[in-house]
Amino acid sequence: MTALLQDEIVQTLPQLKAFACRMARDRTLADDLVQETVLRALVHADQFRPGTNLKAWLATILRNSYFTVKRSEKRLAQFAVRFPSEPPVTRGEQEGHVEMLELKGAFAELPAAQREALVLVGANGFSYGEAANMAGCGVGTMKSRTSRARSHLRQLLDGDRPDMTRDETENADDGVWDRRAA
Repeated sequence: MTALLQDEIVQTLPQLKAFACRMARDRTLADDLVQETVLRALVHADQFRPGTNLKAWLATILRNSYFTVKRSEKRLAQFAVRFPSEPPVTRGEQEGHVEMLELKGAFAELPAAQREALVLVGANGFSYGEAANMAGCGVGTMKSRTSRARSHLRQLLDGDRPDMTRDETENADDGVWDRRAA
C-alpha cells in the first residue's frame, strides 16, 4: 500500500463521517462504520485500482458495512423483548428543531432503498451513475428511487400517508413497485 493512498483516505474522513451519520442516524454507529471502513480499505488496499474514484470505493465499503450491521440487528431483534420507544421531547418553541425532528422521523419511514438513494444523490452529491454503481443497480433505477423518495418524503412531511400497497413496501428495497390502488 502506498502512502499516497493512506493520505487520500485520511482526506476523505470528514465526508465518510457525514455519509455514515446520514446513513446510520446514530453518531456512535457512524463512528464505528467509519472505523470499519478505513480498516477494510487498508486491509484490502490491493483491491483498489489507482485512477478510479476512491470516495465511491470507500462509500461502497461503508454502505456494505452498514447493511451487515443492520442484518445482524434484525437477527438479534427476534430474540429481544421490544419496549415502546418514548416520544421525542421538544424543548421550547424552536420551530427549526421541531421541523428537523419531523424530517428525521419521515426520513426513517422511507424504505431503505429510498433512504439510500436520497443520501447518495441528495446529501452526498454523487451523480446518479456513481450512486447506482455503489448501490448495485441501474442508473434508471437510482433516478426512480430518488424521485419516489423525494415524493414520498414530501407526502410524509405534509401529513399525508402515501397510498402504498403491502407489496410496495415489501418490495421497495428491490426497486419493484406494485402500483395497484389499495
